[in-house]
Amino acid sequence: MIIGSTIPNENMMNTLCDITTDFELPTVSSGSRLLERRESEENWEVLLAAFLDSQDIRQTSRDTYYWGMVQYFRWIQSSGRVMKTMTPADVMSFKSFLIKQKLSALTVSSYLTSVRRFYAWTENTMLYPNIARSVRPPRGKKGFKKMHLNESEAGELLSHLKAKSLRDYAIVNLILRTGLRTIEVIRADIGDIKHKRGRRILKVWGKGFDDKDNFVILGDATWNPIQEYLNSRGKVKKDEPLFITDGKGHRGARMSTRSVQYVCKEAMKAIGLEGHEYSAHSLRHTTAVLILKNGGDWQDVQRVLRHASPSTSQIYTATIEEEVRLDRNPEGILDNVI
Repeated sequence: MIIGSTIPNENMMNTLCDITTDFELPTVSSGSRLLERRESEENWEVLLAAFLDSQDIRQTSRDTYYWGMVQYFRWIQSSGRVMKTMTPADVMSFKSFLIKQKLSALTVSSYLTSVRRFYAWTENTMLYPNIARSVRPPRGKKGFKKMHLNESEAGELLSHLKAKSLRDYAIVNLILRTGLRTIEVIRADIGDIKHKRGRRILKVWGKGFDDKDNFVILGDATWNPIQEYLNSRGKVKKDEPLFITDGKGHRGARMSTRSVQYVCKEAMKAIGLEGHEYSAHSLRHTTAVLILKNGGDWQDVQRVLRHASPSTSQIYTATIEEEVRLDRNPEGILDNVI
């Protein structure tokens, strides 16, 4: 039975403690043992807590790893396996078990990511070898997980926000024109706006606060709404968040990803675009699609969206092929020929 996603609590941690009878920490060279064996504490809770504490991640990711590992530990117990004798074939069996539960490819991938991260940690800490390194997530259907907007819908969205909120207009306009992720929007500080070779840019702090030299170019159409919004805040400092909350009691704090997602989703809902397929990430998809439909290629998409792998950017090319064909109607060329 697969446990639903809820926030870990004391009862669930007690559940982990109940499945520790087969768990033994291996003996490793002197001085390299991460967790001292203590009869009263050697259990899944200790191992899981140590793993999660070692991860420099957001709480949402921490919860995801937690539940992925709960599924894994429960499966080990129910299948009669023992942690110290697990092999790569056993991890593959766990993957097969998840698939047979008819879970979505996204859910299975999430659980397997937890297991891979866990074993990468156990290898680094010399607890267990990494037996999950070669396990790959199941193949899902390629294409967009979220809908993108066409030119008129994007224009209508901006018009709606321009008359409603300087901040929200600046945020959505920024995402649409640069393809920023919500996490990148909220991590931006005013001081991250700089100039490079005569162009105004925004330094991008992406996944994991990496220090890559990532940036997006702020053309006038992108910058002007931001400038107007900042002017409305009065005197600002470089170390202040680029976008701040405006609610009662929390005014002036850095926005959360949830609040940015809410702004985007509510704005789309206001112009008739609603449902789970429309989200803040839809705006990022829109950036890619409009680049491709207006003369850009997948390499332009890769540069703007800062994809590490070209294959990620190429998905957009394949996905909009049908849309572009319908728009261009190449068969119509023959109407004036035959």
